Amino acid sequence: QVQLVESGGGLVQPGGSLRLSCAASGSIFSVNLMGWYRQAPGKERELVATITSSGSTNYADSVKGRFTISRDNARNTMYLQMNSLKPEDTADYYCNVEVLHVLGYSRHYWGKGTLVTVSS
Repeated sequence: QVQLVESGGGLVQPGGSLRLSCAASGSIFSVNLMGWYRQAPGKERELVATITSSGSTNYADSVKGRFTISRDNARNTMYLQMNSLKPEDTADYYCNVEVLHVLGYSRHYWGKGTLVTVSS
């Protein structure tokens, strides 16, 4: 099994910054694609950013230039640096990780989410 532990959410004023972390542990051979998603109240879950094992990144248009996704492959950990936060960034943020298991199959796992609230 694989466990994902997210941290770093909280309350921040507009224009502020937060850094989210997502650490994967368990029966992992390697971690492939990692990504952050978010879901605001009453809305569908949406992609925020993804990063491949080689470091290629992809961002939603709404966060380009403000958010930076990164990862530490040695620690199977992913980060999301969020700057210039806006009230519309308020949401539960979820990490999603594609894990290649020792037995040769891959599977996506979701974290439980961490709440980010941007408000004055």
